[in-house]
Amino acid sequence: MNNTQIKFCDRKSEIDLYQLQELFNIAAFWAKGRSIEDMGIAIANSQPVISVRDKERLIGFARATSDGIYRATIWDVVIHPDYRGTGLGSKLVETLLSHPHMHRVERVYLMTTHQQGFYKKIGFQSNSSTTMVLYNQPNLMPTPEIQLQES
Repeated sequence: MNNTQIKFCDRKSEIDLYQLQELFNIAAFWAKGRSIEDMGIAIANSQPVISVRDKERLIGFARATSDGIYRATIWDVVIHPDYRGTGLGSKLVETLLSHPHMHRVERVYLMTTHQQGFYKKIGFQSNSSTTMVLYNQPNLMPTPEIQLQES
């Protein structure tokens, strides 16, 4: 690996969704089979989004959702298997955390199945007291009769 060819980018327009889909299918069991359309929606609604390239090849990706001050959640951190163990994963997460939209955030959350040790090295702590989940089941959730106005 030639580190001079590795580039980090925070421009959503630079992300090739087909390469991202391939990266997820190769390196992320939790993101296999995601559609191009759904990934585009997720990226459009995320800030910041960081991609890592080696020349023209997408080798890393991470995104966050945040209010920019109180809370943020990190999503979809992935490094191509050929580049794992090189420090790129840590640099990717640190780049995301230092982004202007994230660096002041009071509390940053993430969910991981098998990588607790990796995130602890970066400074994350286990927190069993705040994790809850609601699975969207449209047939079980009544649709509210609320009219929203755009600001």
